[in-house]
Amino acid sequence: MIAARWYWVGLIGCGALLAIAYFYFQQTLGLAPCPLCMFQRAALVAVAFFCLLGIIFKPKRIGSKLLVFGATVSSFIGLSIAGRQVWLQHLPADKVPECGPDLSFMLEMNPLFDVIKKVFAGSGECAEVKWSFLSFSMAEWMVVVFVVMIIICVRLLLRKERNYFSGALGR
Repeated sequence: MIAARWYWVGLIGCGALLAIAYFYFQQTLGLAPCPLCMFQRAALVAVAFFCLLGIIFKPKRIGSKLLVFGATVSSFIGLSIAGRQVWLQHLPADKVPECGPDLSFMLEMNPLFDVIKKVFAGSGECAEVKWSFLSFSMAEWMVVVFVVMIIICVRLLLRKERNYFSGALGR
């Protein structure tokens, strides 16, 4: 069984990142999230959801591995979204796509799959670097975050389960 502490680490970590994104970047600094940023937040919510399920249901071996697999897939999706944004941010200015409508408008006017395709195509809004720390943009930091999540998840998936109750008591 995967240690419950990892579920707590994942839930608290994702919750902290989402709170920082909303309360600090969005509310305090006034940085409106671009569509790719919103999708990265959705990936964090998905990872947090799998962690919450692990905390609530305390699954055994196979159930726990399924939850970690879900968190791994969500982290890979988040990594691909953040990677796409980093790629857009490093395009030459003349190659950056033009800004499109905001995400809420697109969701109202278009089917979901069309919106997803348009968001992944990117826009000038997603290519703009509005904040950086230690010369890394927010999207580059999210690449680091998702890579760390993937490493933790893969280690948990590959970890062999120990049976502490087998064998002689004297060992």
